[in-house]
Amino acid sequence: MIQERAILKVADNSGAKFVRCFRILGGSRKRYSCVGDIIIASVQSAEPRKAVKKKDIVHGLIVRQKQALRRKDGSYVRFDDNAVVILDKGKEPKATRIFGPIPREIKEKGYDTIASLAEELV
Repeated sequence: MIQERAILKVADNSGAKFVRCFRILGGSRKRYSCVGDIIIASVQSAEPRKAVKKKDIVHGLIVRQKQALRRKDGSYVRFDDNAVVILDKGKEPKATRIFGPIPREIKEKGYDTIASLAEELV
């Protein structure tokens, strides 16, 4: 459950370290987003000499959340942090590497390139 004004960790090597969510895509009254949803965010801190700079407006795909994620078989998956992967125009990742575990639901929602770049699918 990610809502507006939430600070999220960036789980790729695009250059951003933290982003702040300010819009959740998917409807005018959509309040929360979860794994697999796209948000619009502002970069709060970034590494020097990289593609993404501080104050940039980016689209991001939520790949981890602290709130437990229920699966069809009744099991739950929970992560230690809230994390996002920065996307470019065509819903492809802007980065070349993705850090940390990524849930299977990302691949099921059609983001195969993000799933293939991930270190580990949970």
